[in-house]
Amino acid sequence: MKINFEKSNGLIPAVIQDYKSNEVLMLGYINKEALQETLKTGLVYFWSRSRRKLWMKGETSGNKLKVKNIFVDCDKDAILIKVELVGKNVCHTGNKACFYQEVI
Repeated sequence: MKINFEKSNGLIPAVIQDYKSNEVLMLGYINKEALQETLKTGLVYFWSRSRRKLWMKGETSGNKLKVKNIFVDCDKDAILIKVELVGKNVCHTGNKACFYQEVI
């Protein structure tokens, strides 16, 4: 499957979803290298825009994301990764998911 990394300057959004509950856990950004590592290891890697480096989710917290499925959207410029959470939470605040603040 060809993914269009060029459309967004080498980074594409990756929606992370719990494979059992379908809860959206977080959003991260992935470049080609992060996707290759994710496919190779079965654990989710991202490109950190602030640190400007590759990182594996959970490398310091222990809360890793084990890949179950990866889907690409119709424009091939975003992906959905269904995962099994290995640990307690995804969010650095201690919440299970990053999407816990209701706007309306």
